[in-house]
Amino acid sequence: MDTNGYLNMELLRFTTAGSVDDGKSTLIGRLLYDSKSIFEDQLEAVKQASVSRGNEEVNLALLTDGLRAEREQGITIDVAYRYFATPKRKFIIADTPGHIQYTRNMVTGASTADLAIILIDARNGVVEQTIRHSYIASLLGIPYIAVCINKMDLVGFDAQRYGEIRTQYLDMVNQLNIRAELSFIPISAKYGDNVVEKSANMPWYEDSSLMRLLETVPIAHKTGDENEAMRLLVQYVIRPISDKFPDYRAYAGRLSGGVLRVGDKITVYPSGMTSTVKAIMQADKSLDVAYTPESVSVLLNDDIDISRGDCLVGVNGEKPYMSQNISMMCCWFNPTAMQLNKRYIIKTVVAESVGAVKSIDYKLEVSTMRQVEANGELQMNDIACVNIRTANPLVFDRYAENRTTGSLILIDPDTFETVGAGMIIGA
Repeated sequence: MDTNGYLNMELLRFTTAGSVDDGKSTLIGRLLYDSKSIFEDQLEAVKQASVSRGNEEVNLALLTDGLRAEREQGITIDVAYRYFATPKRKFIIADTPGHIQYTRNMVTGASTADLAIILIDARNGVVEQTIRHSYIASLLGIPYIAVCINKMDLVGFDAQRYGEIRTQYLDMVNQLNIRAELSFIPISAKYGDNVVEKSANMPWYEDSSLMRLLETVPIAHKTGDENEAMRLLVQYVIRPISDKFPDYRAYAGRLSGGVLRVGDKITVYPSGMTSTVKAIMQADKSLDVAYTPESVSVLLNDDIDISRGDCLVGVNGEKPYMSQNISMMCCWFNPTAMQLNKRYIIKTVVAESVGAVKSIDYKLEVSTMRQVEANGELQMNDIACVNIRTANPLVFDRYAENRTTGSLILIDPDTFETVGAGMIIGA
């Protein structure tokens, strides 16, 4: 594979989730192994580690369970990122933990995913963690969910058992109103059935293998959406101030929504000033059109006061919110409980302000989907609907419409730790 070809390949980010011992790490190890994406020395190290642990076979889960505690306990604790490629696509995998106390790790690992793989043990069917992880995937706006019913070898590759679990999951999806596009695949991660190649043990399953799905599922952000509202978040103002470029002023950033063309009219938020796109540059190349999520620099026909944190918005489509009051679903990351009216740094992709959580509408009991009283604070791994107020107005969208401009984080100003993440509902 030539270097230029690799750089230009589509990138799919996906995450794995499931209950403890459902086989997430083994599945990723199988994907890496069967797609020939691991080096000989890596495989040899895993073989030696498997022998030293007394495993009868090569334990492919050790390819991703990198922490010593993970290998000793046979569980995933941290989010493990792995990279591999096939001739059709390149991939970034986030292997997230299954334990309830690591909910924050799953939220972090899945926040940028295009697809989520939910594993279900064929012996156990849909369990509490299946509900939790499916709901979080939906909350994070992941558009595709691949439900992999694993360990089919332990139920005799039984088509009836597969059908029962599929029905269980669809009933749960209807109750939770999950809107992701679903695919169901019966697999055996340990032996590779329906992982990379179709399995001869399950001739009754007529759809594609997991790898085939990963190589063909649409990537929503690949080329931008003509009907999506254009958003370009300014990260840097380019002012060379040289004899060669005496009056050059460009605004660099990444498109987080829609399509931008030369000649388009734009509005700058929060100032409300308007102008027209004069040129679009990408490094030393001039473009007529730019698509999400490309990084570009934009030149305008008018001299406007624009700085880092401002947002260029297309004149067509939904306008962003601009407010000091924000309602959002929040996942709390920190061992120290969240406190009402405590001062936090509120940070979007490129802008920030100070602010505080003014009220908590409810806390979500994810396993049962019940809304419960929060009693004025959130503990680590809690998910709740909260209302915050910032010192300065922020520009944002609803998370359901734009995952980039609709998200923010809370930072403790005393320790500079990221203590929470929010998915914005509205102003």
